[in-house]
Amino acid sequence: MRERLTVWQKRDRAEKLQFIDEHYLSRFEALKVDSVVGEEPAFTEPVRRVKEYPVSEGENVDENAYLAWNLSVGDSLDRELYVAFQVLDFALCTVPGAPLKKALIDRGIGKDVFSIYNNGVKQPYFSMVAKGTSVSREKEFVATIREVLEGIVKNGFEEKALLAAINYYEFRYREADYGRTPKGLMYGLQALDSWLYDDNKPFIHLEANETYAGLRKKVKEGYFEGLIQKYLLDNPHAATVILAPRAGLAKEQEDALKTKLADIKGDMSEEQLTGIRDMMDALAAFRETEDSAEDLAKIPLLSREDLRKDALPPVNEGRALGAIPSLYHKVFTNGIGYLTFIFKVHDIPEEYFPYIGILPAVFFKVDTAHYSYAELCNEINLTTGNISVNQNFYDDPANPDQYKVTLEVTAKALECNLDKTVALMKELLLTSNMSDTKRLKEILAEKNSQVREYMMGAGHIVAINRALSYVDPMEAVEDELNGIGQYRLTTMLETEFQERKEELVEKLQTLCRMIFRPENLLVDFTGSEEAFRSLEEPVADLKEALYTCEVEKKAYAPATEKKNEGFMNSGQVQYVCRAGNYRRKGLPYTGALNVLQVMMGYEYLWTNIRVKGGAYGCMCGFGRNGASYFVSFRDPNLSQTIDVYENAAKFVEEYAADERTMTQYIIGAISEMDVPLTAAGKGRRSKSIYMTGTTYEMIQSERDEVLGATPEQIRGLAAYIRAFMEDDCLCVVGNEQKIRADKDKFERLENLN
Repeated sequence: MRERLTVWQKRDRAEKLQFIDEHYLSRFEALKVDSVVGEEPAFTEPVRRVKEYPVSEGENVDENAYLAWNLSVGDSLDRELYVAFQVLDFALCTVPGAPLKKALIDRGIGKDVFSIYNNGVKQPYFSMVAKGTSVSREKEFVATIREVLEGIVKNGFEEKALLAAINYYEFRYREADYGRTPKGLMYGLQALDSWLYDDNKPFIHLEANETYAGLRKKVKEGYFEGLIQKYLLDNPHAATVILAPRAGLAKEQEDALKTKLADIKGDMSEEQLTGIRDMMDALAAFRETEDSAEDLAKIPLLSREDLRKDALPPVNEGRALGAIPSLYHKVFTNGIGYLTFIFKVHDIPEEYFPYIGILPAVFFKVDTAHYSYAELCNEINLTTGNISVNQNFYDDPANPDQYKVTLEVTAKALECNLDKTVALMKELLLTSNMSDTKRLKEILAEKNSQVREYMMGAGHIVAINRALSYVDPMEAVEDELNGIGQYRLTTMLETEFQERKEELVEKLQTLCRMIFRPENLLVDFTGSEEAFRSLEEPVADLKEALYTCEVEKKAYAPATEKKNEGFMNSGQVQYVCRAGNYRRKGLPYTGALNVLQVMMGYEYLWTNIRVKGGAYGCMCGFGRNGASYFVSFRDPNLSQTIDVYENAAKFVEEYAADERTMTQYIIGAISEMDVPLTAAGKGRRSKSIYMTGTTYEMIQSERDEVLGATPEQIRGLAAYIRAFMEDDCLCVVGNEQKIRADKDKFERLENLN
């Protein structure tokens, strides 16, 4: 059978290659291209480079420099080194309490310290980066790194830290859970890490069982200390790179570019200018010209009848572990258990509520009763695949004003280690030292630094959440715990830490007593029946240890209020969001909105915001609870984009499409619903359905409405766009000069620094 399959595969491949040759390749001359990726010659001695980067007016230029220490590390075709340096990077700097990170933080060299190891290029490189520091600390930065590394070489690396790092990466390798990203795509990309540089080695990094086994043996042999000596201490192929902040640089660069372009234009003849105008006119005409029906018909396409009619049901069983209510998902997981402790967050007084957003950042980064925070992370990585603490928000599809807020502690581990995993989760939740003010200050500084960077790169998410918070109660909560509202709190606490540190300690300690209580707990588990039953005793032990003391209970919900804000930074692009809620205008949810979302993203918004407007991307969303938005991504425009949003309803109202076009958008909507799920993904989807109170009938009805969508129904959705646009909720994150030029559109402007 295997031989016959191989012959069939060869024949099938030959037919496809012959078709490609006859209809495409044979029309071109063969070119001999030298595609070998050459090797960059090593430096004879380390180099140093300083570059300036722009920051907004008012930012502290003395504390916003980046210091980076970078080294070239071997060759990506070295299969052992490829993994070994991942392990070394994790143990040296990535895990909380790692020696390099801790030393730099303890000396105040950077509010955020992190490392980068890129092994996806021919000559991998390792970088240590201190962010939020001063240029004047460069020598101390490099000296501290070398001091720590020399100490490790002399005294030896902690074996448990290396074994924990090996276990962390081996667990990820064996689990191969890439979320929504197809596993085959990720394997293909990883194959290129070696295949690009040697045609005979496409699989050396995909077949890593022996590599991990070999590295475990080498922990005791000084192998990792040798890597430090060879590649980090004695390696001249290194560079220290400094990014120095300068206020006003963005405007200088913009003015210089305008002058340069004006000079170029001034030197051009009228004939050259006419040629450019003609070229731009031709480009505009090309953008406006639709592909012919004849050409489109050449592309194979599924029909509606080819799509599955039945929605995928959730895998939910309501059970109990002793006296604790539980949700069980019976899914084959290949011996891995996925466990979540879901704690309801409710009846929290207003003065404590915003501090919930700080709790997840503190866990894993402070000592506990039996471990330093570095030791705890090593234990977690030795015993489990991961433990994390996150907030979650669940809307109510039946009522846009109702929602649930939770704090969830999630772990994945081999089923044989679940009892130890629960013990570590208990240690983390109930004995974390929230009174270590030195660590709290460092955690706040790191958190704020990371949020500032996130807001620069993911400004569309910031803009969406903030704009929706003006009108949607759940989004107002999420903003207060995760968004701009939370950022304002944590920056204030960092700035006024000495005056507020005792208050912060009291808030965090009290919140733990308010949240981690038996009556708030729901256990969620994905795995085998036997593993679920094995949790009864560990969960009972956890329940007995949870807080039962008297606490103040008082419900709080942040008010919604339209603010229409512009958040200014030193970037050169905008993230422009208009948001609102159609449910509050009496319009019911319909699955056809999923088709509208795909259509808008690939037609109207795509054409006008990306193709014509030059933005990098554009998105829209229409939630079951009515929360809706349009947003642009890395957009050079502001007013022009808002005008596009304003005209969207008119476009939809006049929309016309043939069956082929409608089918394309329906397939796009169904593909979002039918993303292949891993075992963990099936559990998460089922949990979300349960927590939101969504029924299977609602899911099936939504699918039926998607499959049955017609152009007439799409035109009817213009009313939904008008409804949410009437709320006139605008939030823009982006370039300071651009926002100030359109200041009349905003009620409030604020620098994000």
